[in-house]
Amino acid sequence: MRALSQAERLLQSFDITSPDEIDLEAIAWEMGVKVRNGTLESCEARIIGFRDRAIITVRGDGDPRRRRFSIAHELGHWQHHRGKSSICRASEIGSPGQSGNTIERQADNYAADLLMPAYLFRPLAAAHRRPSFEAIDALAGAFSTSRLATVLRFIDLSPWPCLIICHGPNGRRWFRRNAGIPDHWFPRDDLDPESGAMDVLYGKIDRARPTIIGADAWFDRWNADRFELTEECIKGFGNDVLALLTLTDQQMLE
Repeated sequence: MRALSQAERLLQSFDITSPDEIDLEAIAWEMGVKVRNGTLESCEARIIGFRDRAIITVRGDGDPRRRRFSIAHELGHWQHHRGKSSICRASEIGSPGQSGNTIERQADNYAADLLMPAYLFRPLAAAHRRPSFEAIDALAGAFSTSRLATVLRFIDLSPWPCLIICHGPNGRRWFRRNAGIPDHWFPRDDLDPESGAMDVLYGKIDRARPTIIGADAWFDRWNADRFELTEECIKGFGNDVLALLTLTDQQMLE
């Protein structure tokens, strides 16, 4: 059984039992933090604190779900990095492709736990018949989170062995897999022409329905051609495509 994180323990101390009860600004106030909208030119959000009080300034324009994650991210800094001022660029908040910045990853993890606590997220995810972007979008609506933040949380907490891969015109940008997938299944750098991701990436369609495809389309391991998996692809951000892969062959998991 996974132990509750600090953010999840905080939510339970407020007796929060459903996603719609996660009032982020009220929680921030109880943590000694006031949230205000502001005009920020070079960053998404910032927090400035003194002793046990702080102010988060966040851009008021744009996607409200993105704003919620930015606030939760800054609360992560307040929880873990108190005593330091933090100015976070958009590329540093909720970016799965960033590497090496332990502070920002820690704040992202806190935000995910606060907005999508495992004790609420897991049962709602498991209620769906299979991994799909339809399920992920439904969860994003329930938790008021972006598709990207939700899909990353889904991968981490999903009961199914699955992974998400992001490709751009220049190849694979990043990927995330859950603990159900052995490390030796490492995704290819390039896209296979037979994958629906090609049509999504190059603008022919915005979404490719779930389909069964040979595992060698996504993995270059020597025996990948012996197996099949399920892929579903959808338009990401800009020129990116997101591919949700679910391993269905038990032998691939051994």
